[in-house]
Amino acid sequence: MHPTPLPAFAIEIDALAKTYPASPRMAARQALKGVTLNVPRGQIFGLLGPNGAGKSTLINILAGLVRKTSGTARVWGEDVGLSPRDARGAIGVVPQEINMDPFFTPWESMELQAGFYGLRKAERRTETILKAVGLWDRKDAYVRQLSGGMKRRLMVAKALVHSPPVLVLDEPTAGVDVELRRQLWAYVRELNAQGVTVVLTTHYLEEAQELCDTIAIINHGDLVACQPTAQLLTRVDHRTLQIEPVSPLTEVPRGLAGLDATLKPGGGLAIRFRREAVQIEALLAQVNAAGVGIRDLRIEEPDLEDVFLALTARAA
Repeated sequence: MHPTPLPAFAIEIDALAKTYPASPRMAARQALKGVTLNVPRGQIFGLLGPNGAGKSTLINILAGLVRKTSGTARVWGEDVGLSPRDARGAIGVVPQEINMDPFFTPWESMELQAGFYGLRKAERRTETILKAVGLWDRKDAYVRQLSGGMKRRLMVAKALVHSPPVLVLDEPTAGVDVELRRQLWAYVRELNAQGVTVVLTTHYLEEAQELCDTIAIINHGDLVACQPTAQLLTRVDHRTLQIEPVSPLTEVPRGLAGLDATLKPGGGLAIRFRREAVQIEALLAQVNAAGVGIRDLRIEEPDLEDVFLALTARAA
C-alpha cells in the first residue's frame, strides 16, 4: 500500500468570501472579498494587514470557528466545509487573546486539550512539548501564577498537542519582552525545520521580513500582494541616499531643490530617489555641485514597512 502523498500546499484558499450580516447595532460588513491564495507546504508564511483587514476572519474560517459565505478553503488537503473534523485536526491555532482556565496547571491544560482531540494516553506528548517551550519546571503551577510570557508559551504548547502539520500564530509576540520573542522565534524555526508549516500574523514587520519565506498582504478584505519576501521588497521603486556632510547643514541647499531631499537631525541629508529614474553617479554630482562636501554616505533599500504602507495606502 502506497503512503498518501503530502500536499504541495498546506493551505489552499479559492475565492473565499465572508459577509457578516447586519444587526440592530451594525450594518452588514464584507470581511473577505473573494481572497485566493496558496500557502506552500514547509514554509513560514506571513499574513499581514492593517487592523480590520480580514486576517482574523480568514484564520477563524480555517480553524472552523467562522462559517464562510462562499468560496473554498482547504487545510492539508481537507476542505473546511466538507471535512471540518479532518481540517481541524491538521491545524493548530495560537490566538491573540490568552484564554485559559486560571485554576488549571500547564499539565492539566495540555491533557485536557489532548482529550478534546481524542488522543489516547500513549499518543500524548505533554512532557515533550512542555519541555520544548520551557514550561516543564512549572507544569504543576496554576496558570494564574504564570507570567504573561509563560502563558503565551503555554498557548503555543496547546496548539501543538495533536501534532498538526500546520501552525497558525496570530500576533504571538504582542506584549511580550525581547528575550521571549527571541526564544519563541527560535522554537518556531525549529518546528519549521521539522516540517511544520507556519502561518504568522504580526504587526512587527521587521520580524515578518526576517522570518517569512512568502508574505501575503490583505487590506479591506482584498488580497493586495502575495509574493516571496525578496520579490515583494522590490515592489517599492525607491532608495534613500543618506549623506553625512563634512560640515553639518542648517538647511537643504538650493541646488537640491528639485530633489526629494530632507534635512536630518545633526545636519545630515536624506535624499529619496527612484531606482529606475536616477543614476547614483548623477545624483552625487548634483550634491557636489550644490557645495555639499561628503564625509560618508550609504544607500538604504526599502524595507517591508515601506512596501506595506505603499500597498495598503494604494488599496485604501
